[in-house]
Amino acid sequence: MASSTSSPAPGSRSKKPLGKMADWFRQALARKPTKMPVSPESALSDVSHPSSPDSPPSLGSSSEVSPIPAPSHGSADGGGGSGNSGNSSGGRWSKDYDVCVCHSEEDLAAAQELVSYLEGGAASLRCFLQLRDATPGGAIVSELCHALSSSHCRVLLITPGFLRDPWCRYQMLQALSEAPGAEGRTIPLMSGLSRAAYPAELRYMYFVDGRGPEGGFRQVKEAVMRYLQTLG
Repeated sequence: MASSTSSPAPGSRSKKPLGKMADWFRQALARKPTKMPVSPESALSDVSHPSSPDSPPSLGSSSEVSPIPAPSHGSADGGGGSGNSGNSSGGRWSKDYDVCVCHSEEDLAAAQELVSYLEGGAASLRCFLQLRDATPGGAIVSELCHALSSSHCRVLLITPGFLRDPWCRYQMLQALSEAPGAEGRTIPLMSGLSRAAYPAELRYMYFVDGRGPEGGFRQVKEAVMRYLQTLG
């Protein structure tokens, strides 16, 4: 007798696995992608910050900040570099000379004696003496103006010959015009004259009396050194 149990149709057996596979695809598509862990370093490299006027641009990892080179200070000797070191942009070494000596032609010997005194000793002041230090072929007025502007102090060797010489009067007025209000820069050294003969243009400043010790040379040197000390 034939069994009453009927076998399923061939098409009904394949429907269940196909349904399961379709459900698996739907679930796979519905899942959110898994995020990989991100390190702080990679996050910083991936994020680009917008530049704004308030925030300075950041340097990249390959950028290097170069140190600012320190200014170089070479030897700064006014006369052409005899090895004295210092700040060439200021102080005593900012000018070529410490003293410019103004004198009459007939007082050349006295002026040379004064310059020899100032340049000697430990101070070794740098002096400009026109007949010795002026550029050969240079214009006399130009050389004088350059010497005055290139010197910290000016010594006026005031004698009877100085007062008689119009050129000396020009030197005096030019020295005063270079530094009209600077105290200690113009130093009158009066020799062989009374106080009454002292030039009216210089009445507002003290003079060195040439009748003093060492002909007033020491006082002139001390006055120059005192001014140079104010330069730092």
